[in-house]
Amino acid sequence: MDKAIVEFINKHYLLALATSKDNLVYCCNVYYVFNQDNNSLIFSSDTKTKHAQDFIANPNVAGTIALETKEISKIQGVQLLGKIKELKAEELKIPKEQYVKAYPYARLMETHLWEMELTFAKMTHNRLGFGKKLIWES
Repeated sequence: MDKAIVEFINKHYLLALATSKDNLVYCCNVYYVFNQDNNSLIFSSDTKTKHAQDFIANPNVAGTIALETKEISKIQGVQLLGKIKELKAEELKIPKEQYVKAYPYARLMETHLWEMELTFAKMTHNRLGFGKKLIWES
């Protein structure tokens, strides 16, 4: 994955996540940590939420992370595609440590962690030139 995409994802923390179930779409926001070793986003969500019920039924999701700015020369953001999987047992240990380190309050809550394994990322990076796009696919 391009270094600029990795740096951008690491610098931010809020993912707008889009799900689809029975041909109906839904959006939510989740706090994430980036697992650079396998290009995935780790986030917490209760299994009873609408978005979790959606990605349990259909793990294919889309998302976006964006820098809020009105200055066109500073526009940056990524559009993402991936698959969600539930983290269980031994595969949960390191992601949970990462998540709790980033969000200490999660230690006090029951966290149910999920992993969005990225399959595609497109970054708009106007600081590199107007309309500059960086694309990565797994």
